[in-house]
Amino acid sequence: MTQKGTLYGIGVGPGDPELLTLKAVRVLGQVDVIFAAASTKNDYSTAYAIARPHLKDDVKIVRLGFPMTTDKDALEAAWSENARLVAEVLDRGEDAAFLTLGDPLTYSTYGYLQRTLLAMNPDLRLRAIPGITSFHAAAARIGLVLCESKESLLITSGVADSARLEEQLNCADNAVILKAYKNFDEIRTLLTKLRLADTTVLVSRLGMDEESILMDIKDAPSQPHYFSLALVKRNKS
Repeated sequence: MTQKGTLYGIGVGPGDPELLTLKAVRVLGQVDVIFAAASTKNDYSTAYAIARPHLKDDVKIVRLGFPMTTDKDALEAAWSENARLVAEVLDRGEDAAFLTLGDPLTYSTYGYLQRTLLAMNPDLRLRAIPGITSFHAAAARIGLVLCESKESLLITSGVADSARLEEQLNCADNAVILKAYKNFDEIRTLLTKLRLADTTVLVSRLGMDEESILMDIKDAPSQPHYFSLALVKRNKS
């Protein structure tokens, strides 16, 4: 009986190919197959572009298409089909890696794939290799202390509605708002209301071409780039 392969969910960091862990680089150089997520509208994968310098020349690349939709049935169908393709590779005894931006278990497509695969077969061997998150890299880029001593740090999504985000921000000392591109005008209005706009930094395309760091969010466009996040520090003076 053929021993099943292992799937590694690998976080490739926020954009800089040098921001991968030594373990991630080692595994990427050993696996037989690379799975790269892409929109069904094109076959480009940002995660693959980041990891590419670390891949062996003869590795097989398989792009998994995911529709950019909120239709639950369409999403579940895509997850089931992609999980089936991954399971076929593992059943052949091949080791594979699924590439994901940032960390594989933080707002990542890998989390959905992991859940779907384990529902299909709880005995599959899955291993997550953590990656440097965009907000840690952004804080390092501008030298911003995210939190210290007894301070709290909120990690939340800009996709949340304003009422929920306001409630969260009122309970936190400092915050990271990921997916800030989605409702940025509403987010900016809320931060202004809470007197946090002056201590918020908007970072877009970190470590990529056309990187943008705005220390004053009043200068930000209504719709920042898809790869945008906000770092919020509460002014305690």
